Amino acid sequence: MSIVVTAATGHLGTLVVDELLQRVPADQVVAVARNAAKAAPLAERGVEVRIADYNDPAALAKAFGAGDTVLLISGLEPNRLEQHKAVLAAAQDAGVARIAYTSVLGGPEADFDLAADHRATEQAILDSGLPYTILRNGWYNEVYTDQLAVQLANGVVGSAGDGLIASAARRDYAAAAAVVLTSEGHEKKAYELNGDVAWTLTEYAAELAKQSGMDIGYTNLSPEDHAQVLVGAGLPEPVAQLFVGVDNAIERGLLAGRGSDLTRLIGRPTTPVAESISAALKTVQAG
Repeated sequence: MSIVVTAATGHLGTLVVDELLQRVPADQVVAVARNAAKAAPLAERGVEVRIADYNDPAALAKAFGAGDTVLLISGLEPNRLEQHKAVLAAAQDAGVARIAYTSVLGGPEADFDLAADHRATEQAILDSGLPYTILRNGWYNEVYTDQLAVQLANGVVGSAGDGLIASAARRDYAAAAAVVLTSEGHEKKAYELNGDVAWTLTEYAAELAKQSGMDIGYTNLSPEDHAQVLVGAGLPEPVAQLFVGVDNAIERGLLAGRGSDLTRLIGRPTTPVAESISAALKTVQAG
């Protein structure tokens, strides 16, 4: 009867495990990872590591045990819906106590391409009959601050217009997951998780300019021109179109926030994007 975190060596998974270890003993936490070497730091902290890949049903069959609480962190590969269904099948067969899933803000109402697999996974969870908690994560601050070096060189570019983005730091979402995984009262619930303060890309660029002392602005492109810029930067055309679709969703208000579930779960304000910009700026300047 462990708390099992899939994709435990990824950006979000690593933070979830860290948050769990602040709440429960290490022998209650299991990390599912594809690479044993990458998971070694978790094992050194006393976490049990189980090697499994979303594409390997035989390995997934050994990843879960009866009574486990499982966090399914959504995959990133093109076939992720099939991967998620494979995890659900393994969890059903194992007799897990509950499954939590990192979905997208708005869930069934998130009508943009990047959200399609999340909507289908939520339905698959309902169809599975497993006790569940849905964590509908909004956008991460790091989606933007991880691109800081490029933004400092070229400015901020997108096609989101004046759409609002209620983002929070990745660790905020990890903390919410840890709370849900370690406490009662979350069964058959879907939480809409987003930051406390929404901002536009124009405001983001202004904050970056203020903190860096550089002349940085936001250039709002047409969707077609935005896609061309992304392809020119090396993204495959289908991936570029997904990002353009996200900016369209932002412009339509789909990532502007849906309440205060995140702050309520973690018991503190969410991390402002200005704070994430500051941290990323220090990293870039140090490098």
